[in-house]
Amino acid sequence: METFRQRLKFRTSKEDVKLRKRKSILYTKEIDTHDRTEVLRVAVFCVLFRVLNCFLVQTSFVPDEYWQGVEVAHHMVFNYGHLTWEWKEGIRGFTYPLFFAVIYEFLHWIHCDSVHLLIWMPRLLHALVTAFVDVKYFFFMKTLEDRETARWTFFCHLCSWFTWFCCTRTLSNSAETNITYLALCYFPLPGSKTSSSKKYLSLVALAIIVRTTALIVWLPLVAYHFWQDKNKLKLVVHDYIPIGVTAVVISTIIDCIFYEKWVFVQFNFLKLNVFHSVADFYGTHPWHWYLTQGFPVIIGPHLPFFLYGCFLAFRKYKILLVAITWTIGAYSLLPHKEFRFIYPVLPFCFIFCGVAMAHLRAWRRAAAGALLASNLLIALYTGLIHQRGALDVMSHVRALCHNVSEADVRFLMPCHSTPYYSHVHCPLKMAFLECPPDLSRVGHVDEADRFYHDPLLWLRTSFPDAQSQPTHLVLFDVLEKEISMFLRDNNFTKTADLFHTHVPEGKVGRRIFIYERH
Repeated sequence: METFRQRLKFRTSKEDVKLRKRKSILYTKEIDTHDRTEVLRVAVFCVLFRVLNCFLVQTSFVPDEYWQGVEVAHHMVFNYGHLTWEWKEGIRGFTYPLFFAVIYEFLHWIHCDSVHLLIWMPRLLHALVTAFVDVKYFFFMKTLEDRETARWTFFCHLCSWFTWFCCTRTLSNSAETNITYLALCYFPLPGSKTSSSKKYLSLVALAIIVRTTALIVWLPLVAYHFWQDKNKLKLVVHDYIPIGVTAVVISTIIDCIFYEKWVFVQFNFLKLNVFHSVADFYGTHPWHWYLTQGFPVIIGPHLPFFLYGCFLAFRKYKILLVAITWTIGAYSLLPHKEFRFIYPVLPFCFIFCGVAMAHLRAWRRAAAGALLASNLLIALYTGLIHQRGALDVMSHVRALCHNVSEADVRFLMPCHSTPYYSHVHCPLKMAFLECPPDLSRVGHVDEADRFYHDPLLWLRTSFPDAQSQPTHLVLFDVLEKEISMFLRDNNFTKTADLFHTHVPEGKVGRRIFIYERH
């Protein structure tokens, strides 16, 4: 009898174990299904959000958006397009434009290389890459912080007006920032469950290939990783050296193929921009500019949340704060400054913003509403209104392609004010006021400066008779009065009047005019 009871108890025990296993498997499957559903839901949202983002940014920002990316790719594939002095001096790498060139080559191969596809496909590529980054960043934050903090960090990231403004543009800074987001997901931060030395270092190497200055952002982080790692020799031998050498070899091979000579772009870039201060030719700012203007502008309405988050999470994320401070400090030492240069620090900043939002329990809804509304207003204004004339004017220039043999367009504007052949896609005769720095002479005056010194004299000297004169002139309204005599005497008539900006500055006017000679 006792044996029977023991057997019955044993069987019951085995059945309980099996039942628990079945429940565990079902629960795990339920979690996996829930995770997959959440990933799909977030991914679909991010793709739709970034595609909308792409089409709601219809303004220009800086010349490099076109002249260092899509214009170069157009020249690589279609054998016409303008290469600026940087490409002649070998300080730019072909790796980044190569991505656009592949798109252009494919469109050309399937006979779908319309100008509108050439304009929007590279931007859609940026939009889709950014959507992938959005998803990766959200789920990385879920492993790093609690669910609530992860959601608020993601909210702060999506709200950013500057991210909206830049992320779908064909800027190397946008690519550099996206790669920084991905590298951060594998960086060994305290509490990170997804860290991988090889993955993050490979991404850092890619960021440096795309834009050499990415080294500034990652230098303190890589140094921190090296200091914290217990097996430093293994890290150097197995990760640093193989990844670094591979990156240098691949990028150098690509550049040598397209330059058709041996060239080391990263060294040339540092030599001319840092040691020879060539970048200063394009404007300088005081040392405190990033502290008083640059950083407050790009982080925008997030600034108070960032500062509060620094106070709350200083101990846990001090290395990120060091990276932010180091980057802003290093760029502050360089005389030439631009907002986009410090764009890659935003992935670090939003972590502090998310921590701050998670702690604002009483005022959270009001703070979130204010943050969303203020960023939305700035994003829509800068994306749809401010500096849109530079792109709108190109549609009028494109209309001249039907009479390509007779049209001759001259841009009497500060150099590189508009896109070029990448936004026209026909061998139209065009010229603009060039402004390359002279690397051999002191006191060099470029063509743009000579023109603006005395516009009327320059025009009369450059176009002494009707045969030499262009058929169309593109100019800002601030120049119209100065050259009105030339326009009148040579029968130029205004054919287009386009809005550009509400805040004209210097040689950049409120409106852009197109004059046609009759």
